[in-house]
Amino acid sequence: NCPWFHHNFIPKQQPHLPTFQFSPTGRPKTKPTNLSHLVFGLLASEKAWPNRKSYIESWWRPNSTHGFIFLDKPSGPNLLPWPDTSPPYRVSDDLTKLLNKTNIRAQRMVHGIMEVVREVELVDDKEDDFRWVVMGDDDSISFVDNMVDVLSKYDHERYYYLGGNSESIVSNNLFSFDQAFGGGGIILSRKLAKALARDMESCLKRYVDLRGDISGLLSSHSLSPLLSLHHFDKVGPIFPNMVRHLSTRHLMKAAGAGQSRLLQQTICHNRLTNWTFSISWGYSAHIYENIFPRSYLQRPIETFGPWLAGSKPPFYLFNTRPRSRDPCLAPHVFFFEWVMQSPHDEVLTSYSRAWPRGMPACSSTANRSANYVQQIQVFSPAVKRTRVDRCECCGIIRVYSIVAEIRIRECSTDEIIA
Repeated sequence: NCPWFHHNFIPKQQPHLPTFQFSPTGRPKTKPTNLSHLVFGLLASEKAWPNRKSYIESWWRPNSTHGFIFLDKPSGPNLLPWPDTSPPYRVSDDLTKLLNKTNIRAQRMVHGIMEVVREVELVDDKEDDFRWVVMGDDDSISFVDNMVDVLSKYDHERYYYLGGNSESIVSNNLFSFDQAFGGGGIILSRKLAKALARDMESCLKRYVDLRGDISGLLSSHSLSPLLSLHHFDKVGPIFPNMVRHLSTRHLMKAAGAGQSRLLQQTICHNRLTNWTFSISWGYSAHIYENIFPRSYLQRPIETFGPWLAGSKPPFYLFNTRPRSRDPCLAPHVFFFEWVMQSPHDEVLTSYSRAWPRGMPACSSTANRSANYVQQIQVFSPAVKRTRVDRCECCGIIRVYSIVAEIRIRECSTDEIIA
């Protein structure tokens, strides 16, 4: 399922239900959607939970986020007492007899929609506050502020189903090109969730997709807000020299300073040195010893592999770039180190060199080599980013000693990044 979750809108025609809408038409007449209006249903394995709970706890906000962990069987004594830092848990209904089979993982996700609705309806004073059901797995991390921003554009009293395809062609071919991959997150409006819950049994009977190093993908994220990252147990740690759960918490440090800008790619050029800077805010920064347009750099470097080993190309639903040992094509790679509030209403993020590039300069002229740069500091506006129809721009403040300073800003009218 998808390492990142787009807010793509996939039209589905369910029996006895209206066709889902592509575009937001009308807003709720009540108060704007906020975090309290989202209810999460997260599927978990009792056996795997000790190793996976750190993923959920990295973004779960006790007393602010609402929802449940649904374990596949009752909690063993090793998990008790259940901590307040985790969502409250419930035990999923046993579907093996209903479906007459043992492999019920996909059906648990669908059935979980009904279980979430049932739990919410048990608390009478909360039912009116519930607007959206968010389903996911226990190896996902969610960026809830971005979710709220996206969902606030839609009317929860209409039939909405939001999700994203897998990145892998073979997975979509096996399961469907026109449905969301569940583990990375699917979101249903209250009206749709309740309609499905009423006839869940018949639905059940009809019923990051990548591996390895996904840093190339995360360094060239699309313009859409980052809503979740999935399959953390199946990909390598996203930061060097960190285990997975520490990588999760490290990324959340950047997210805490502004989720609306997280992983958004910004590109600028230094014409004096013939360098291109590519910033994936809160995650990574690259220096290329060449001038490249955005159309080239928005293609992820293929640091990762397809989900299904042995499959034949084409693998992905997006364009990629191969890794290269050409010094004019290979970037100097830096990863997020720290974040702080800076004067003048800005946020300062710092990125440190991950490893020596180990290549000569692109040009024989020594001053074009970026080998001496060890740190990139990026100043960005402290205000929430509200536009997703266009990327931001940036400019080089200065490159001195071992530090490069970059400032992210709104693009000027008709400004071309090339």
